[in-house]
Amino acid sequence: MADPKGFLTTQKQLAERRPVDVRLRDWNEVYVERSLLPIISKQAGRCMDCGIPFCHNGCPLGNLIPEWNDLAFRDDWSGAIERLHATNNFPEFTGRLCPAPCESACVLGINQDAVTIKNVEVTVIDKAWDNGGVRPQAPERLSGKTVAVVGSGPAGLAAAQQLTRAGHTVVVYERADRIGGLLRYGIPEFKMEKRHINRRIEQMRAEGTRFRTGVEIGSDLTGQQLRERFDAVVVAAGATTARDLPVPGRELAGIHQAMEYLPLANKVQEGDYVEAPISAKGKHVIVIGGGDTGADCLGTALRQGAASVTQLEIMPRPGDERPGHQPWPTMPMTYKVTSAHEEAIYVRETKTAGSQAEGPSSPEAGKEGRVYSVNTTHFTGDENGNVAELHMVEVEFKDGRFEPVPGTERAIPAQLVTLAMGFTGTDVKNGLVEQLGVELDARGNVARDGKFATNVDGVYVCGDAGRGQSLIVWAIAEGRSAAAAVDAYLGGKTPLPAPIRPTDRPLVV
Repeated sequence: MADPKGFLTTQKQLAERRPVDVRLRDWNEVYVERSLLPIISKQAGRCMDCGIPFCHNGCPLGNLIPEWNDLAFRDDWSGAIERLHATNNFPEFTGRLCPAPCESACVLGINQDAVTIKNVEVTVIDKAWDNGGVRPQAPERLSGKTVAVVGSGPAGLAAAQQLTRAGHTVVVYERADRIGGLLRYGIPEFKMEKRHINRRIEQMRAEGTRFRTGVEIGSDLTGQQLRERFDAVVVAAGATTARDLPVPGRELAGIHQAMEYLPLANKVQEGDYVEAPISAKGKHVIVIGGGDTGADCLGTALRQGAASVTQLEIMPRPGDERPGHQPWPTMPMTYKVTSAHEEAIYVRETKTAGSQAEGPSSPEAGKEGRVYSVNTTHFTGDENGNVAELHMVEVEFKDGRFEPVPGTERAIPAQLVTLAMGFTGTDVKNGLVEQLGVELDARGNVARDGKFATNVDGVYVCGDAGRGQSLIVWAIAEGRSAAAAVDAYLGGKTPLPAPIRPTDRPLVV
C-alpha cells in the first residue's frame, strides 16, 4: 500500500483548471500541466489498505490501481507506467475522458472523498511520455496471419495494438480522413488535444500496425473483399446511428446532429478550415441533451462566440448526493458541473454584470445554461427556412413515460440547434452489415457470442458496434478482449489478456 495514514492526513485535491477567461480564448486543454509531482504523489498516498480493492471491479479494464498508486507515491514512475500499461493500452485517453467508475467504487469513498484515481493515472502516462518511457513494442516474430480492423476508435485501436503485438499483420480501416474515430472528431480539443492521438498512432505504426484512411468498408471496399483478403475481421465501427428528434420543424436549416457540428470545429483546429461551416458565432444556440456530448457542444459554442447557449434535458436535475437506490460501489447519477458548464456560468455572470462578453443569456436557463424536465414539441422558422424558435413544455415522469405539464408551454430563440441525444446502434446504411452477413440484435447492435464472435466465421465485433453506446474504458476493454479471442481463433491459444466478456455490465443502476 501507499502511505498507511494518507487517507487520514491528506485532503482530496483535484487537478487545477486554467482560468475560465483565459481558456475561452483558445482551444487548448482546460487543465493546467498535471505533472505536479508532490501533489500527485500525496494524492496517490491516499489509496488505503482496503483489503478488497473494489476499484478493480469498477474499472472494466481491471486496472491495477492500488499498485500504481503505491508506485507513484514512492516516485517509482517507471514501475507505475509498467503496471498501468499492463491493463490499459491508452491511459492518456482514459485519464482525460473516462468518467472514472473506479472512483465511484473506491472503498475510501464510502464515507470520505474517493482517491483521485484519474489524476494519478494521467500524470503517470504524461510523465512516461515526457521521459521517453513509452516505446514501440514490436513482435519478436510474425504469425503470417492477417487481420482487418474496421474502425479506428478506442476499441479498434486497442484490438489492433494487441493483435499486432501478438505477431499478426493488422490493417486498420477508417472512413474519415484521419485516424481516431470519435476520439479525433467527436471529442473537442479542449477536452483532449489531438497530439495525444498522433503520438500513439506513431507508436503503433512503429510496431507494425498499418492504417488506411478514407476507406469506407461497404462501398470503397466490400465486406466480401475484406473476408477474402484477411484471415479475420474485427468490426469496431462504433454506434454511429444518432437518435433523432421527429417533431414538426425538424427539417428547418440550422438543426444538426452533434456529430455534424463537433467534427467541423475539430477540423478547424486541424487546419482544414479557417472557420467552421457550422458555427455558433453570434447565434442563439440550443443544445438538446444533457450528457457529455451536450456539454461538448456547449463548450464549443462558447468558444465560437455564441450570443446565448441553452442546454435542454428531459430528465429532472440529479441530486448532489448519491441516491439511495444507487449505493456504493455503483456509479451514481449525481449533479456535475463540467468545465464547459463552469465556463457557461462565468460568461453568463459576466454578461449579467454588464460586460460586452458574449455568452448564455436565455432567461429560461439556470446559471450554467441548463434547463431540466423539458421536452421539445416543435420548431418554427423564419421566412428563409432557418430555425428561429424552439417550443418546449415541462414534463414529469408518470407510469413509465414523460407526460407534459399543462400550461407550461413556451418558446425560446433558436438559430442553431444541436441534437446530442445519444446513439441507437451501428450504421447499416453503407452495406457493411449486409455484405459481411452478420446479424443484429434487438437493440440494433452487431450480435456476438460469449467470445465476441459474430455468426460469420472469422468475423468479430467489439466496442459500441456490439455493445451499444458506452464509455471509452469499456471500448478499450472490449478491444483487448476481442483481440484475445481473435488471437485464439488464429493460433489455437493466446497469451493476450481478456479483461471482460460481452455479457459484462457496468456497476451502474
